[in-house]
Amino acid sequence: MNYLEYFDRIRLAKEKIEKYVHITPIDYSTTFSRIINAKVYLKLENLQKTGSFKVRGAFNKLLSLKEEEKKNGVIAVSAGNHAQGVAYAASTLNIKSTIVMPETAPASKYLATKSYGAEVVLYGKYLHESMKKAEELIQNTGLIFVHPYSDLDVITGQGTIGLELYDIEPDYVIIPIGGGGLISGISIALKYRFPNVKIIGVQSSSSPSMKVSKDLGRLVEIEPSYSIADGILVKSPSELTFSIINELVDDIVLVDDEEIAEAIVLLLERSKTLAEGAGAAALASLISGKVKVNGIDKKVISLVSGGNIDLSLLSTLTEKFLYRQKRVVKVRVIVPDKPGQLNKVLSYVVKIRGNIIDIVHDRHSSDVLPGYTKIYITFELQSSEAITLLLTNLANEGIDVKIVE
Repeated sequence: MNYLEYFDRIRLAKEKIEKYVHITPIDYSTTFSRIINAKVYLKLENLQKTGSFKVRGAFNKLLSLKEEEKKNGVIAVSAGNHAQGVAYAASTLNIKSTIVMPETAPASKYLATKSYGAEVVLYGKYLHESMKKAEELIQNTGLIFVHPYSDLDVITGQGTIGLELYDIEPDYVIIPIGGGGLISGISIALKYRFPNVKIIGVQSSSSPSMKVSKDLGRLVEIEPSYSIADGILVKSPSELTFSIINELVDDIVLVDDEEIAEAIVLLLERSKTLAEGAGAAALASLISGKVKVNGIDKKVISLVSGGNIDLSLLSTLTEKFLYRQKRVVKVRVIVPDKPGQLNKVLSYVVKIRGNIIDIVHDRHSSDVLPGYTKIYITFELQSSEAITLLLTNLANEGIDVKIVE
């Protein structure tokens, strides 16, 4: 690979787009450094314009178009972040844009894309199906296609992130992979300056096309399944990104939705950082131990690639996390249906400093004897260890109690 030629294009991209995009912060995390036993930095591309790194490549591509191409307008296919990046860049540069999105795209990303002035077409379940619709529109209208990853202008635009990591002099850089444009650009920028840096890609286990391709040494297609990391669900990388990744990326690991969900909530709670599924995938690989860093003095950069998460999904993930950590607990008790019984149970919840969230009575289920009532009590806990004390105390009172998982 001609490092110098590609690296020069990244430096040129930086000059072209710098007045349109943010230089995003790099945040040292004491919490994650302690968990992972290394020096962990978060590169916060979730604070980029449109909430994602994608705007970098979009601006670089659109600024590279000829005037007659700009007049035709542009078209892109995306589950959300590339859509928003192209729509925003096009609006800023007074270029007409059409975006084809899968019908499964999160509502928040669909609405945001429309708000940037793009014409949005919903088609297909996955990106490769949306791509077929875009090809049809290109034939009929002459729109210029802005590929989400298989385009050197897009790749080198994303690569400008790598230039912003130089001051850290990282030992490891962990980057999510969908089609591979992001990790391709950053790898070129970093390997040129720091040839010994370890670059690790992270894919969702629901969409492992790049990992399988790299492991086999040839490009393969794998149909994605559902994942909360919708931004990195790609059926197949491109020949361009595969060739770069095959040469420059040291390893690719897979994370599942449970691991990604935990990283999303921990980022929000511990670092006050809002990340979407794809944006949390890199940190998920570190927390889960899928990526192992050898050395407490090693400097690790985890890329938070985007923060455009649907709020209803965030609420669900947070609630599930709290239940899983036993910080919110739901118990079921069966007691005589007479005054004072509920108060007796609640007095023990108070003793462990539980904060009541919800109480529901059930007198009608077939497993409830006449004269008894089943009560579901949901409460917050300061310490998950306290639940054992509660169960013991209630059992000593002769109360039938169990945790509802």
